[in-house]
Amino acid sequence: MRTICKRLHRGDDLLLSVRALAEQEHIKAGVVLSAVGCILHGRVRDASGVHLKTIDEHCEIVSLNGTVSEVRCHLHIALSKEDLSTVGGHLVEGCIINTTCELVIGILDGWQIGAKFDSETGYDELLFQEVTP
Repeated sequence: MRTICKRLHRGDDLLLSVRALAEQEHIKAGVVLSAVGCILHGRVRDASGVHLKTIDEHCEIVSLNGTVSEVRCHLHIALSKEDLSTVGGHLVEGCIINTTCELVIGILDGWQIGAKFDSETGYDELLFQEVTP
């Protein structure tokens, strides 16, 4: 497994930065191994797929996980608020880095991620495809 390590800076949008990195590095299939940092404010979507929540305070990133490719990124985040309560959900645009985010992505050799519309869920769902070199 190859790894990519990148530091994000104040003002970077977390999701847009991960997408840009996936495109720049031509990531076919990857996973977030670690993400440590903090945000100025955040945005997440709940499990219904409909409701967005804005978190208008500084938060620590306590978890970021999911799949990464130049075709599709599917990420979930957990944030620790100033009162130490935790909020999380599906990462959407608008989660803005405060001082830093140390991001580590593992590249899955022999795999690529695709997406296909699933009429049952109503979403483009992830497809793992094994590839030979």
